[in-house]
Amino acid sequence: MDATKPNAQHIDCCIAGGGPAGLMLGYLLARSGAQVVVLEKHLDFLRDFRGDTIHPSTLTVLDDLGLLEAFLALPHDEVRELTADVFGEQVTVADFAHIGAPRPFMVLVPQWDFLDFIAAQARQLPNFSLRLGAKALGVIEQNGRVVGVNVHTADGGYAVHADLVVAADGRHTTLRESAGLTSDDLGAPIDVLWFRLARDLARDRSQTGGYIRSGALLVMLNRGSYWQCAYVIHKGSFEALQAAGLDAFRARVEGIAPFLATALTALKRWDELSLLTVQVSHMPRWYRDGLLCIGDAAHAMSPVGGVGINLAIQDAVASANLLADALRERRLSTDDLAAVQRRRDWPARVTQRAQIAIHNELLAPVLAGASAPATLPLPLRLLQRLPLLRRLPARLVGIGVRPERVRSSPHPPL
Repeated sequence: MDATKPNAQHIDCCIAGGGPAGLMLGYLLARSGAQVVVLEKHLDFLRDFRGDTIHPSTLTVLDDLGLLEAFLALPHDEVRELTADVFGEQVTVADFAHIGAPRPFMVLVPQWDFLDFIAAQARQLPNFSLRLGAKALGVIEQNGRVVGVNVHTADGGYAVHADLVVAADGRHTTLRESAGLTSDDLGAPIDVLWFRLARDLARDRSQTGGYIRSGALLVMLNRGSYWQCAYVIHKGSFEALQAAGLDAFRARVEGIAPFLATALTALKRWDELSLLTVQVSHMPRWYRDGLLCIGDAAHAMSPVGGVGINLAIQDAVASANLLADALRERRLSTDDLAAVQRRRDWPARVTQRAQIAIHNELLAPVLAGASAPATLPLPLRLLQRLPLLRRLPARLVGIGVRPERVRSSPHPPL
């Protein structure tokens, strides 16, 4: 059977969503001998303002697969410390030097480059197919079991039938609701405005960092010729910002980072900014017979710490470790899918609790306009006085809770 053709009768696994979780899982399962189709609704991966941080935990996964050196040959930046300008004082928050990973640093690379890289590796496998411009509309059920996906393309619709359907299509997943599964909204008091600023127009071309001021928070990621900027706002306040006018917005950003004054003049229209509506949510149950949800489809993450991509990839690795043999041998059961949630539910919940605590204890007071303290908050003072303590946030951000290693083995397709 040729699984690359839309009219293929049956495959082992159909994955909705060509993001980090979907592509990594598709590659790992195909590498283990399963026939896999990944559906991606867009025609390419070129969408800006997606997470660009590849953490040491993901670099370790690439090392397990023998792909790390090839990946690091791509243009990228390496971040060995996380720093921030907090009320005018420069602080070091995390030091990755001692976290015990093959590469003790974070990599900044456009997400489309990472996705293109994984897709290129997967396409070398004869039992892998990536279908671009193919949107998963909803699940197909038979006798109470999910047995496939209805797909829409510019040329019409078709069905893909599979032993396993995986929803890796993000926080706005179409498959979860169609399968009758629910998700609990845990709440988030912030949204994020993403925009670009040219680095050659700025007086200071410093590297990646964050800026905290009374009533404002700005994060800047160095992308070579420009910064990808994240301006954190109160949830639902974007319309009020627009009503105040773009000049007022530029002035607010300049107040945080005055060296951006000239670069900000190039920001001419509101449509040059992209609003990320932050959502933190968690599914009570990630699966049902024939269907598994992973990544943001199962547990939408806040952008705090940039850990969402890497947590999704950990989900993919764990799923492949636990499911590959059973899937290839046509003995997959609902108990196998439950094992994935048992493995990954706790790390997701712990990470989300930490994000919610940061939302409530740090971001909300800052955005409320809390005045600058006379001294740095105690946790930040301790991080400056006792450098060894910086290893803890580095471990939590860079490695995470319950990191996964690749256990699934290469296997020829049946």
